[in-house]
Amino acid sequence: MNTEINRVAIVRLSALGDIVNSAVVLQFIHAHYPNTQIEWITEEAFAPLLTSHPYLYKLHAINLKKLKKEKSFALLKTIISSLKALDDFDIIIDMQGLIKSAIVSRIIGKQIHGFDKKSIREPLASLLYKDSSAISYESNVVARNCFIVGDALGFEITDEMLLNKEAIFPCTHSYTLQTDLKNIAIVIGASWESKIYPKELVAELCDLLQQHCYIIWGSEKEKQNAEWICEHSSYAKLAPKLTLDELVSFISQMDLLIGNDTGPTHVAWAQNIPSITLFGPTTTRMMYETPHNVGIKSPSKVNILKIDKEDFSIREIQTNTIATKAKELLKNGL
Repeated sequence: MNTEINRVAIVRLSALGDIVNSAVVLQFIHAHYPNTQIEWITEEAFAPLLTSHPYLYKLHAINLKKLKKEKSFALLKTIISSLKALDDFDIIIDMQGLIKSAIVSRIIGKQIHGFDKKSIREPLASLLYKDSSAISYESNVVARNCFIVGDALGFEITDEMLLNKEAIFPCTHSYTLQTDLKNIAIVIGASWESKIYPKELVAELCDLLQQHCYIIWGSEKEKQNAEWICEHSSYAKLAPKLTLDELVSFISQMDLLIGNDTGPTHVAWAQNIPSITLFGPTTTRMMYETPHNVGIKSPSKVNILKIDKEDFSIREIQTNTIATKAKELLKNGL
């Protein structure tokens, strides 16, 4: 075991799903290098997800979103100063592979490991790296995250390790749930309209499942859709308003989660909770499938290198198909 790695920085700024699918590496780094200090640089909005993580020595949050919106020179200086103060890392791993994450990494130091120019969406980012890893951009996102970290630090993260992983995030809250039926979380939001399963079909699905179906929402529009679903199915229940850390705890108490291809849905896999992810304009590349975490893809063909945000084929996924798989997962979870 190499004991010379004292400090590792991981740069993964956003988005929620990407951070969920990246943070799995922390337990494997810790297992291989138990004395290494692991630090993570992320966008401020997502910091609560990692604040209490047991394998992180420090978490550093920056507000690039606010900087982009306000174009404040003073805020830019503050961010740069805070990043420059993070020196003396043995290695900096840019897990995001964007120009902005590469620049953040370069401000921190020179010992940067990232994806090579053929493996990322923004090839110019690779010019700022000292070392790089080559893996197809079309590869599974979790596999890519694990490969770059293992390649950078000199060990392999295997499928067996992923299938037997610990829950990725700590649970900091508890909820009193009913026990007469199974508790199912349904995530109805997503970043694009075409990734969203229609509310009418969600209500129909709840009726087919005949379990306690908690409708998880984030925005005001999603809350209105959730309330509509609850009005149209007696099995649907409005989930409480949840912060990121509360969301993790709430999902961790579920028997099953069903949702669109979006961050909260991927939390189920992170926490070892059975799940069904629905895909329209994207594919199962965006999740790590296991016997208990499965994807259902619409009939459309997807070009990963040129996503069609006008692909609304998710609406073609039959509620009976989802309900049948859900009952199978619930039965196997007994």
